[in-house]
Amino acid sequence: MRYALLDRDGTIIVEKNYLKSIEDLELLPHSAAGLRKLAGQGFGLIIVTNQSGIGRGLMTALDVEAIHLELKRRLAREGVQIEGIYYCPHAPHQHCECRKPKPELGHRAASDHGFNPRESIVIGDKTSDIEFGRAIGAARTILVKTGYGEQHEHTAKADQISLDLLEI
Repeated sequence: MRYALLDRDGTIIVEKNYLKSIEDLELLPHSAAGLRKLAGQGFGLIIVTNQSGIGRGLMTALDVEAIHLELKRRLAREGVQIEGIYYCPHAPHQHCECRKPKPELGHRAASDHGFNPRESIVIGDKTSDIEFGRAIGAARTILVKTGYGEQHEHTAKADQISLDLLEI
């Protein structure tokens, strides 16, 4: 099976600048439909996200896990199955190996789900998402113009630029 590795904030959900609670969780317009379309094209769906708010002391891992559980529930109600969510809890100054654009979370997802990262696609709204795709050797990188996408459109060097997930 091929997999789509997707960023969370600004790609699937509205960018909230350190989302801390379920109450503030909001799906982007067309994201559920776009994810259904990807699944219909034979892609498994995995979220890979930096959550430095944990390392910065703005939220806990339990907060993030509760948000992820609710996100999976909301998407399931829309007919979308997320097979895994991988996140980096570290702040940038901690220089970890799991923060995108480094490839560790992609390799972990590939190992857990038994896929070749070179057959995957990576979708996100920032240059770091596109660089992450290159680091894992993804077959294709896609920048969406939602979230910070328009700001990164000229620097990301993605294989494809799309308005949102539905346009992919």
